[in-house]
Amino acid sequence: MSSQTTSFPMKNIAISKVVINIGVGRSGEPVEKAKRALNVLTGQRPKVCGAKNTVRDFGIHKGEPIGAMVTLRRDKAVEFIKRVIAAKGNIIKASSFDDFGNLSIGIHEHIDIPGTRYDPEIGIFGMDVCMALSRPGYRISRRRNKSSIGKNHRIKREDAISFLKQSFGVEIA
Repeated sequence: MSSQTTSFPMKNIAISKVVINIGVGRSGEPVEKAKRALNVLTGQRPKVCGAKNTVRDFGIHKGEPIGAMVTLRRDKAVEFIKRVIAAKGNIIKASSFDDFGNLSIGIHEHIDIPGTRYDPEIGIFGMDVCMALSRPGYRISRRRNKSSIGKNHRIKREDAISFLKQSFGVEIA
């Protein structure tokens, strides 16, 4: 896992996970094609996501499969983020970061990602790529006996930007 090294080991930032989501808006063949596209991109089997609400105007019912997603961790996450950043030309907007140091990027066409070939059976899909950053000690918020993470230990937007600049050579627009 790529991490930022400082003199304080508990302040090192690392990629916790990367979530790739393709929403197609209707069930059936488009969802299967999106699953195949994610499988080709990541090498993992995607999960089908259902609609949260019924939208009569679009003909969508609650629970109907309308998208696919994959979660990547460790080395696979780092390698995929490198490819996504290269697809964006090593330039990321500052508005892509939230106040907690997480990053969300939209990809218009999945074939823009380096190493991906166009397959006419799959087609072209846009996707959302979300990256969560963490520091050592973040697990205490997920334990059975939950504790909160201190204010000084949380990752801020500036920390995430400097981590991406140092680790991946990203320019912030």
